[in-house]
Amino acid sequence: MSITVSIIEDDHATRDSLAALLKETPGLECKSTYASGEDALSGIPQEKPDVLLADIRLPGISGIECVARLKVRMPKLQVLMLTTYEERDLIFNSLRAGASGYILKNAPRNELVQAVEQVHAGGAPMSMQIARKVVSHFQAIPDTGSDVEKLTQREHQILSLLAKGFLYKEIGDQLGISMGTVKVHVHTIYEKLHVQSRTQATLKFLGKE
Repeated sequence: MSITVSIIEDDHATRDSLAALLKETPGLECKSTYASGEDALSGIPQEKPDVLLADIRLPGISGIECVARLKVRMPKLQVLMLTTYEERDLIFNSLRAGASGYILKNAPRNELVQAVEQVHAGGAPMSMQIARKVVSHFQAIPDTGSDVEKLTQREHQILSLLAKGFLYKEIGDQLGISMGTVKVHVHTIYEKLHVQSRTQATLKFLGKE
């Protein structure tokens, strides 16, 4: 079955270009397009796409606020933020709102397609420029102690791989354990960190919260 994708983008040309890319890519289906967050909030919960591509800068309700509201109603919706901006605060605000990945609009077409496929598979794709900012931010944070210190060595290994966007199966393969065991560890990690998602766990690991 195809991965269904909805788009929120106020620029007409960009919106049409993204829709055309999805339609011509085997395995992907453009479910719907919206020019504003307000319209998306009305339509997307009924359409239930697998993945949402959301512009971070929208007229009226911002892309970040729109995503936050949609995630409350649709916790399983996978969100990939699209933007021309690279500010660190926008990156983390998007992740806090529930986005699972962050990619620049001028990314190559194949990178956009791969990002959609990766986020649908449970990954956390980021453009190289964005990933560098995340790493730089992490490296600049002093070790002040947190819930992360409560984790065992194995749990810390798994959280580190989660933060890098690896899937459960890939983590299991790297550590020589089953995917079921990875899921059990992840559940324990979430409990110790008092979080409910990979994104929230990653933000704690990076020291943002």
